[in-house]
Amino acid sequence: MSTPPSSNPHFDRLQHMPLFGGLNEAALTVLLAHSHEVQRSADALFFSEGERGDSLYVLNMGEVMLTKNSDTGPVTLTRLAPGDCFGEMAVIDFSPRSATARAVTESSALEVSMDGLLALYRSDVEQFALIQMNMARELSRRLRKLGDRLRG
Repeated sequence: MSTPPSSNPHFDRLQHMPLFGGLNEAALTVLLAHSHEVQRSADALFFSEGERGDSLYVLNMGEVMLTKNSDTGPVTLTRLAPGDCFGEMAVIDFSPRSATARAVTESSALEVSMDGLLALYRSDVEQFALIQMNMARELSRRLRKLGDRLRG
């Protein structure tokens, strides 16, 4: 007998996050089947700018800082708290990571693989389209926030 998806400790968390909003139980089950939890100690990297990206992350515990390299050194883009997602740009546009994600404190995150997204596409294209739209909305929200910050 298989374990019900709702017994997965990540299931309820994902169900209530904007990135996964509107996804049905079957879609979340597909994504969770292709996900695993990763741990990082303080100052350890989740990924570096320029690396190939084949997953996105959902921060469960800790704090993560996103930085971008510039001519004068790293520029802090944002600090992330539990419940925030990061790394989704690389799974949308198949380009290298656009920033570095570093744990500020001991952190854990659910890593959702590109394979999970492709499995979702194969099993339910409508649910796949929904998560793609949710990722686009999240990126738009972050760009607006960064634009507001740049305006001063």
